[in-house]
Amino acid sequence: MPGTDTQGRRALITGVTGQDGAYLSRLLLDKGYRVYGLVARRSGDALWRLRELGVEPKVTLLTGDVTDISSLLRALEAAEPAEFYNFAAQSTVTKSWDLPSVTAQVTGMAVVNALEAIRCTDRAIRFYQASSSEIFGLAIQPLLDESVAFRPRSPYAVAKAFGHWLTVNYRESHGLHASSGILFNHESPLRGTEFVTRKITLAAARIKRGRQQKLELGNLEAKRDWGFAGDYVDAIWRMLQQDKADDYVIATGRAASVRDFCRVAFAHAGLHYERHIQVDESLLRRADHSGALGNAAKAKRVLGWSAGTSLEALVGMMVDADLARLDRGEIP
Repeated sequence: MPGTDTQGRRALITGVTGQDGAYLSRLLLDKGYRVYGLVARRSGDALWRLRELGVEPKVTLLTGDVTDISSLLRALEAAEPAEFYNFAAQSTVTKSWDLPSVTAQVTGMAVVNALEAIRCTDRAIRFYQASSSEIFGLAIQPLLDESVAFRPRSPYAVAKAFGHWLTVNYRESHGLHASSGILFNHESPLRGTEFVTRKITLAAARIKRGRQQKLELGNLEAKRDWGFAGDYVDAIWRMLQQDKADDYVIATGRAASVRDFCRVAFAHAGLHYERHIQVDESLLRRADHSGALGNAAKAKRVLGWSAGTSLEALVGMMVDADLARLDRGEIP
């Protein structure tokens, strides 16, 4: 693979404290990179994911905000990266309806700042933009690849579509090595509790330990293509090692419903999900998408990548992690 001599190479990651930023940090450090992460000054323990993966002391943290281009310029000056991975976003689809302006700024307009900072500083920097399968929205095809038109269904998806097309335009108009990964849903033990998958695994663990009795969910029949974030960051890294920048769908090609996810999670904990799940219509999305499958054939052909973790293994990993956290007293 082109560009695989990585010892001592520098990388800058925005959104480094999130799920994908943490897994990518570990991957890059294992490959010999020097990793820099941009973090905003916020309250709370934002570094727990890096700590859980054992990489917090190895990541050089820089203070800044992606909505402030001067922050990005200073970060590029300090890190001198060969690669720039942009994971920064207001990443909750439901919350984007309550915070549409914030979502537009952090998830959309911040991509302008990142690309402009590269264009004005060092055009040799290779750029990755975290796109999302949410941009497909109401696409009617059952299997979605890079050629399918976007029909976003939320402020989050609209902002992601903006960032995606901006990345394409900077690649084509300014000659930047700028790629987007159109990632379908990817989960892990590092997922935030505001996401339905972690909500399910944490509830299964709490019920198993006698801390909870019921779990309220919205649409149990909603289907998603769920993969493991640890697998997906490998695909992301591979994109920036190519001689030519491009866009790639990253997915498993397997659909599962929320009900399926519940069944697997509760069964892994030795429970029957039907006894504990209640449907609450107030939790339904205002505008959901079709839940079609991703076609990652291009990623397999060009990047040599395919998903390596089954849904059952992923869910089991998440339940086990939440059981262990409960037993250590890390979560109530």
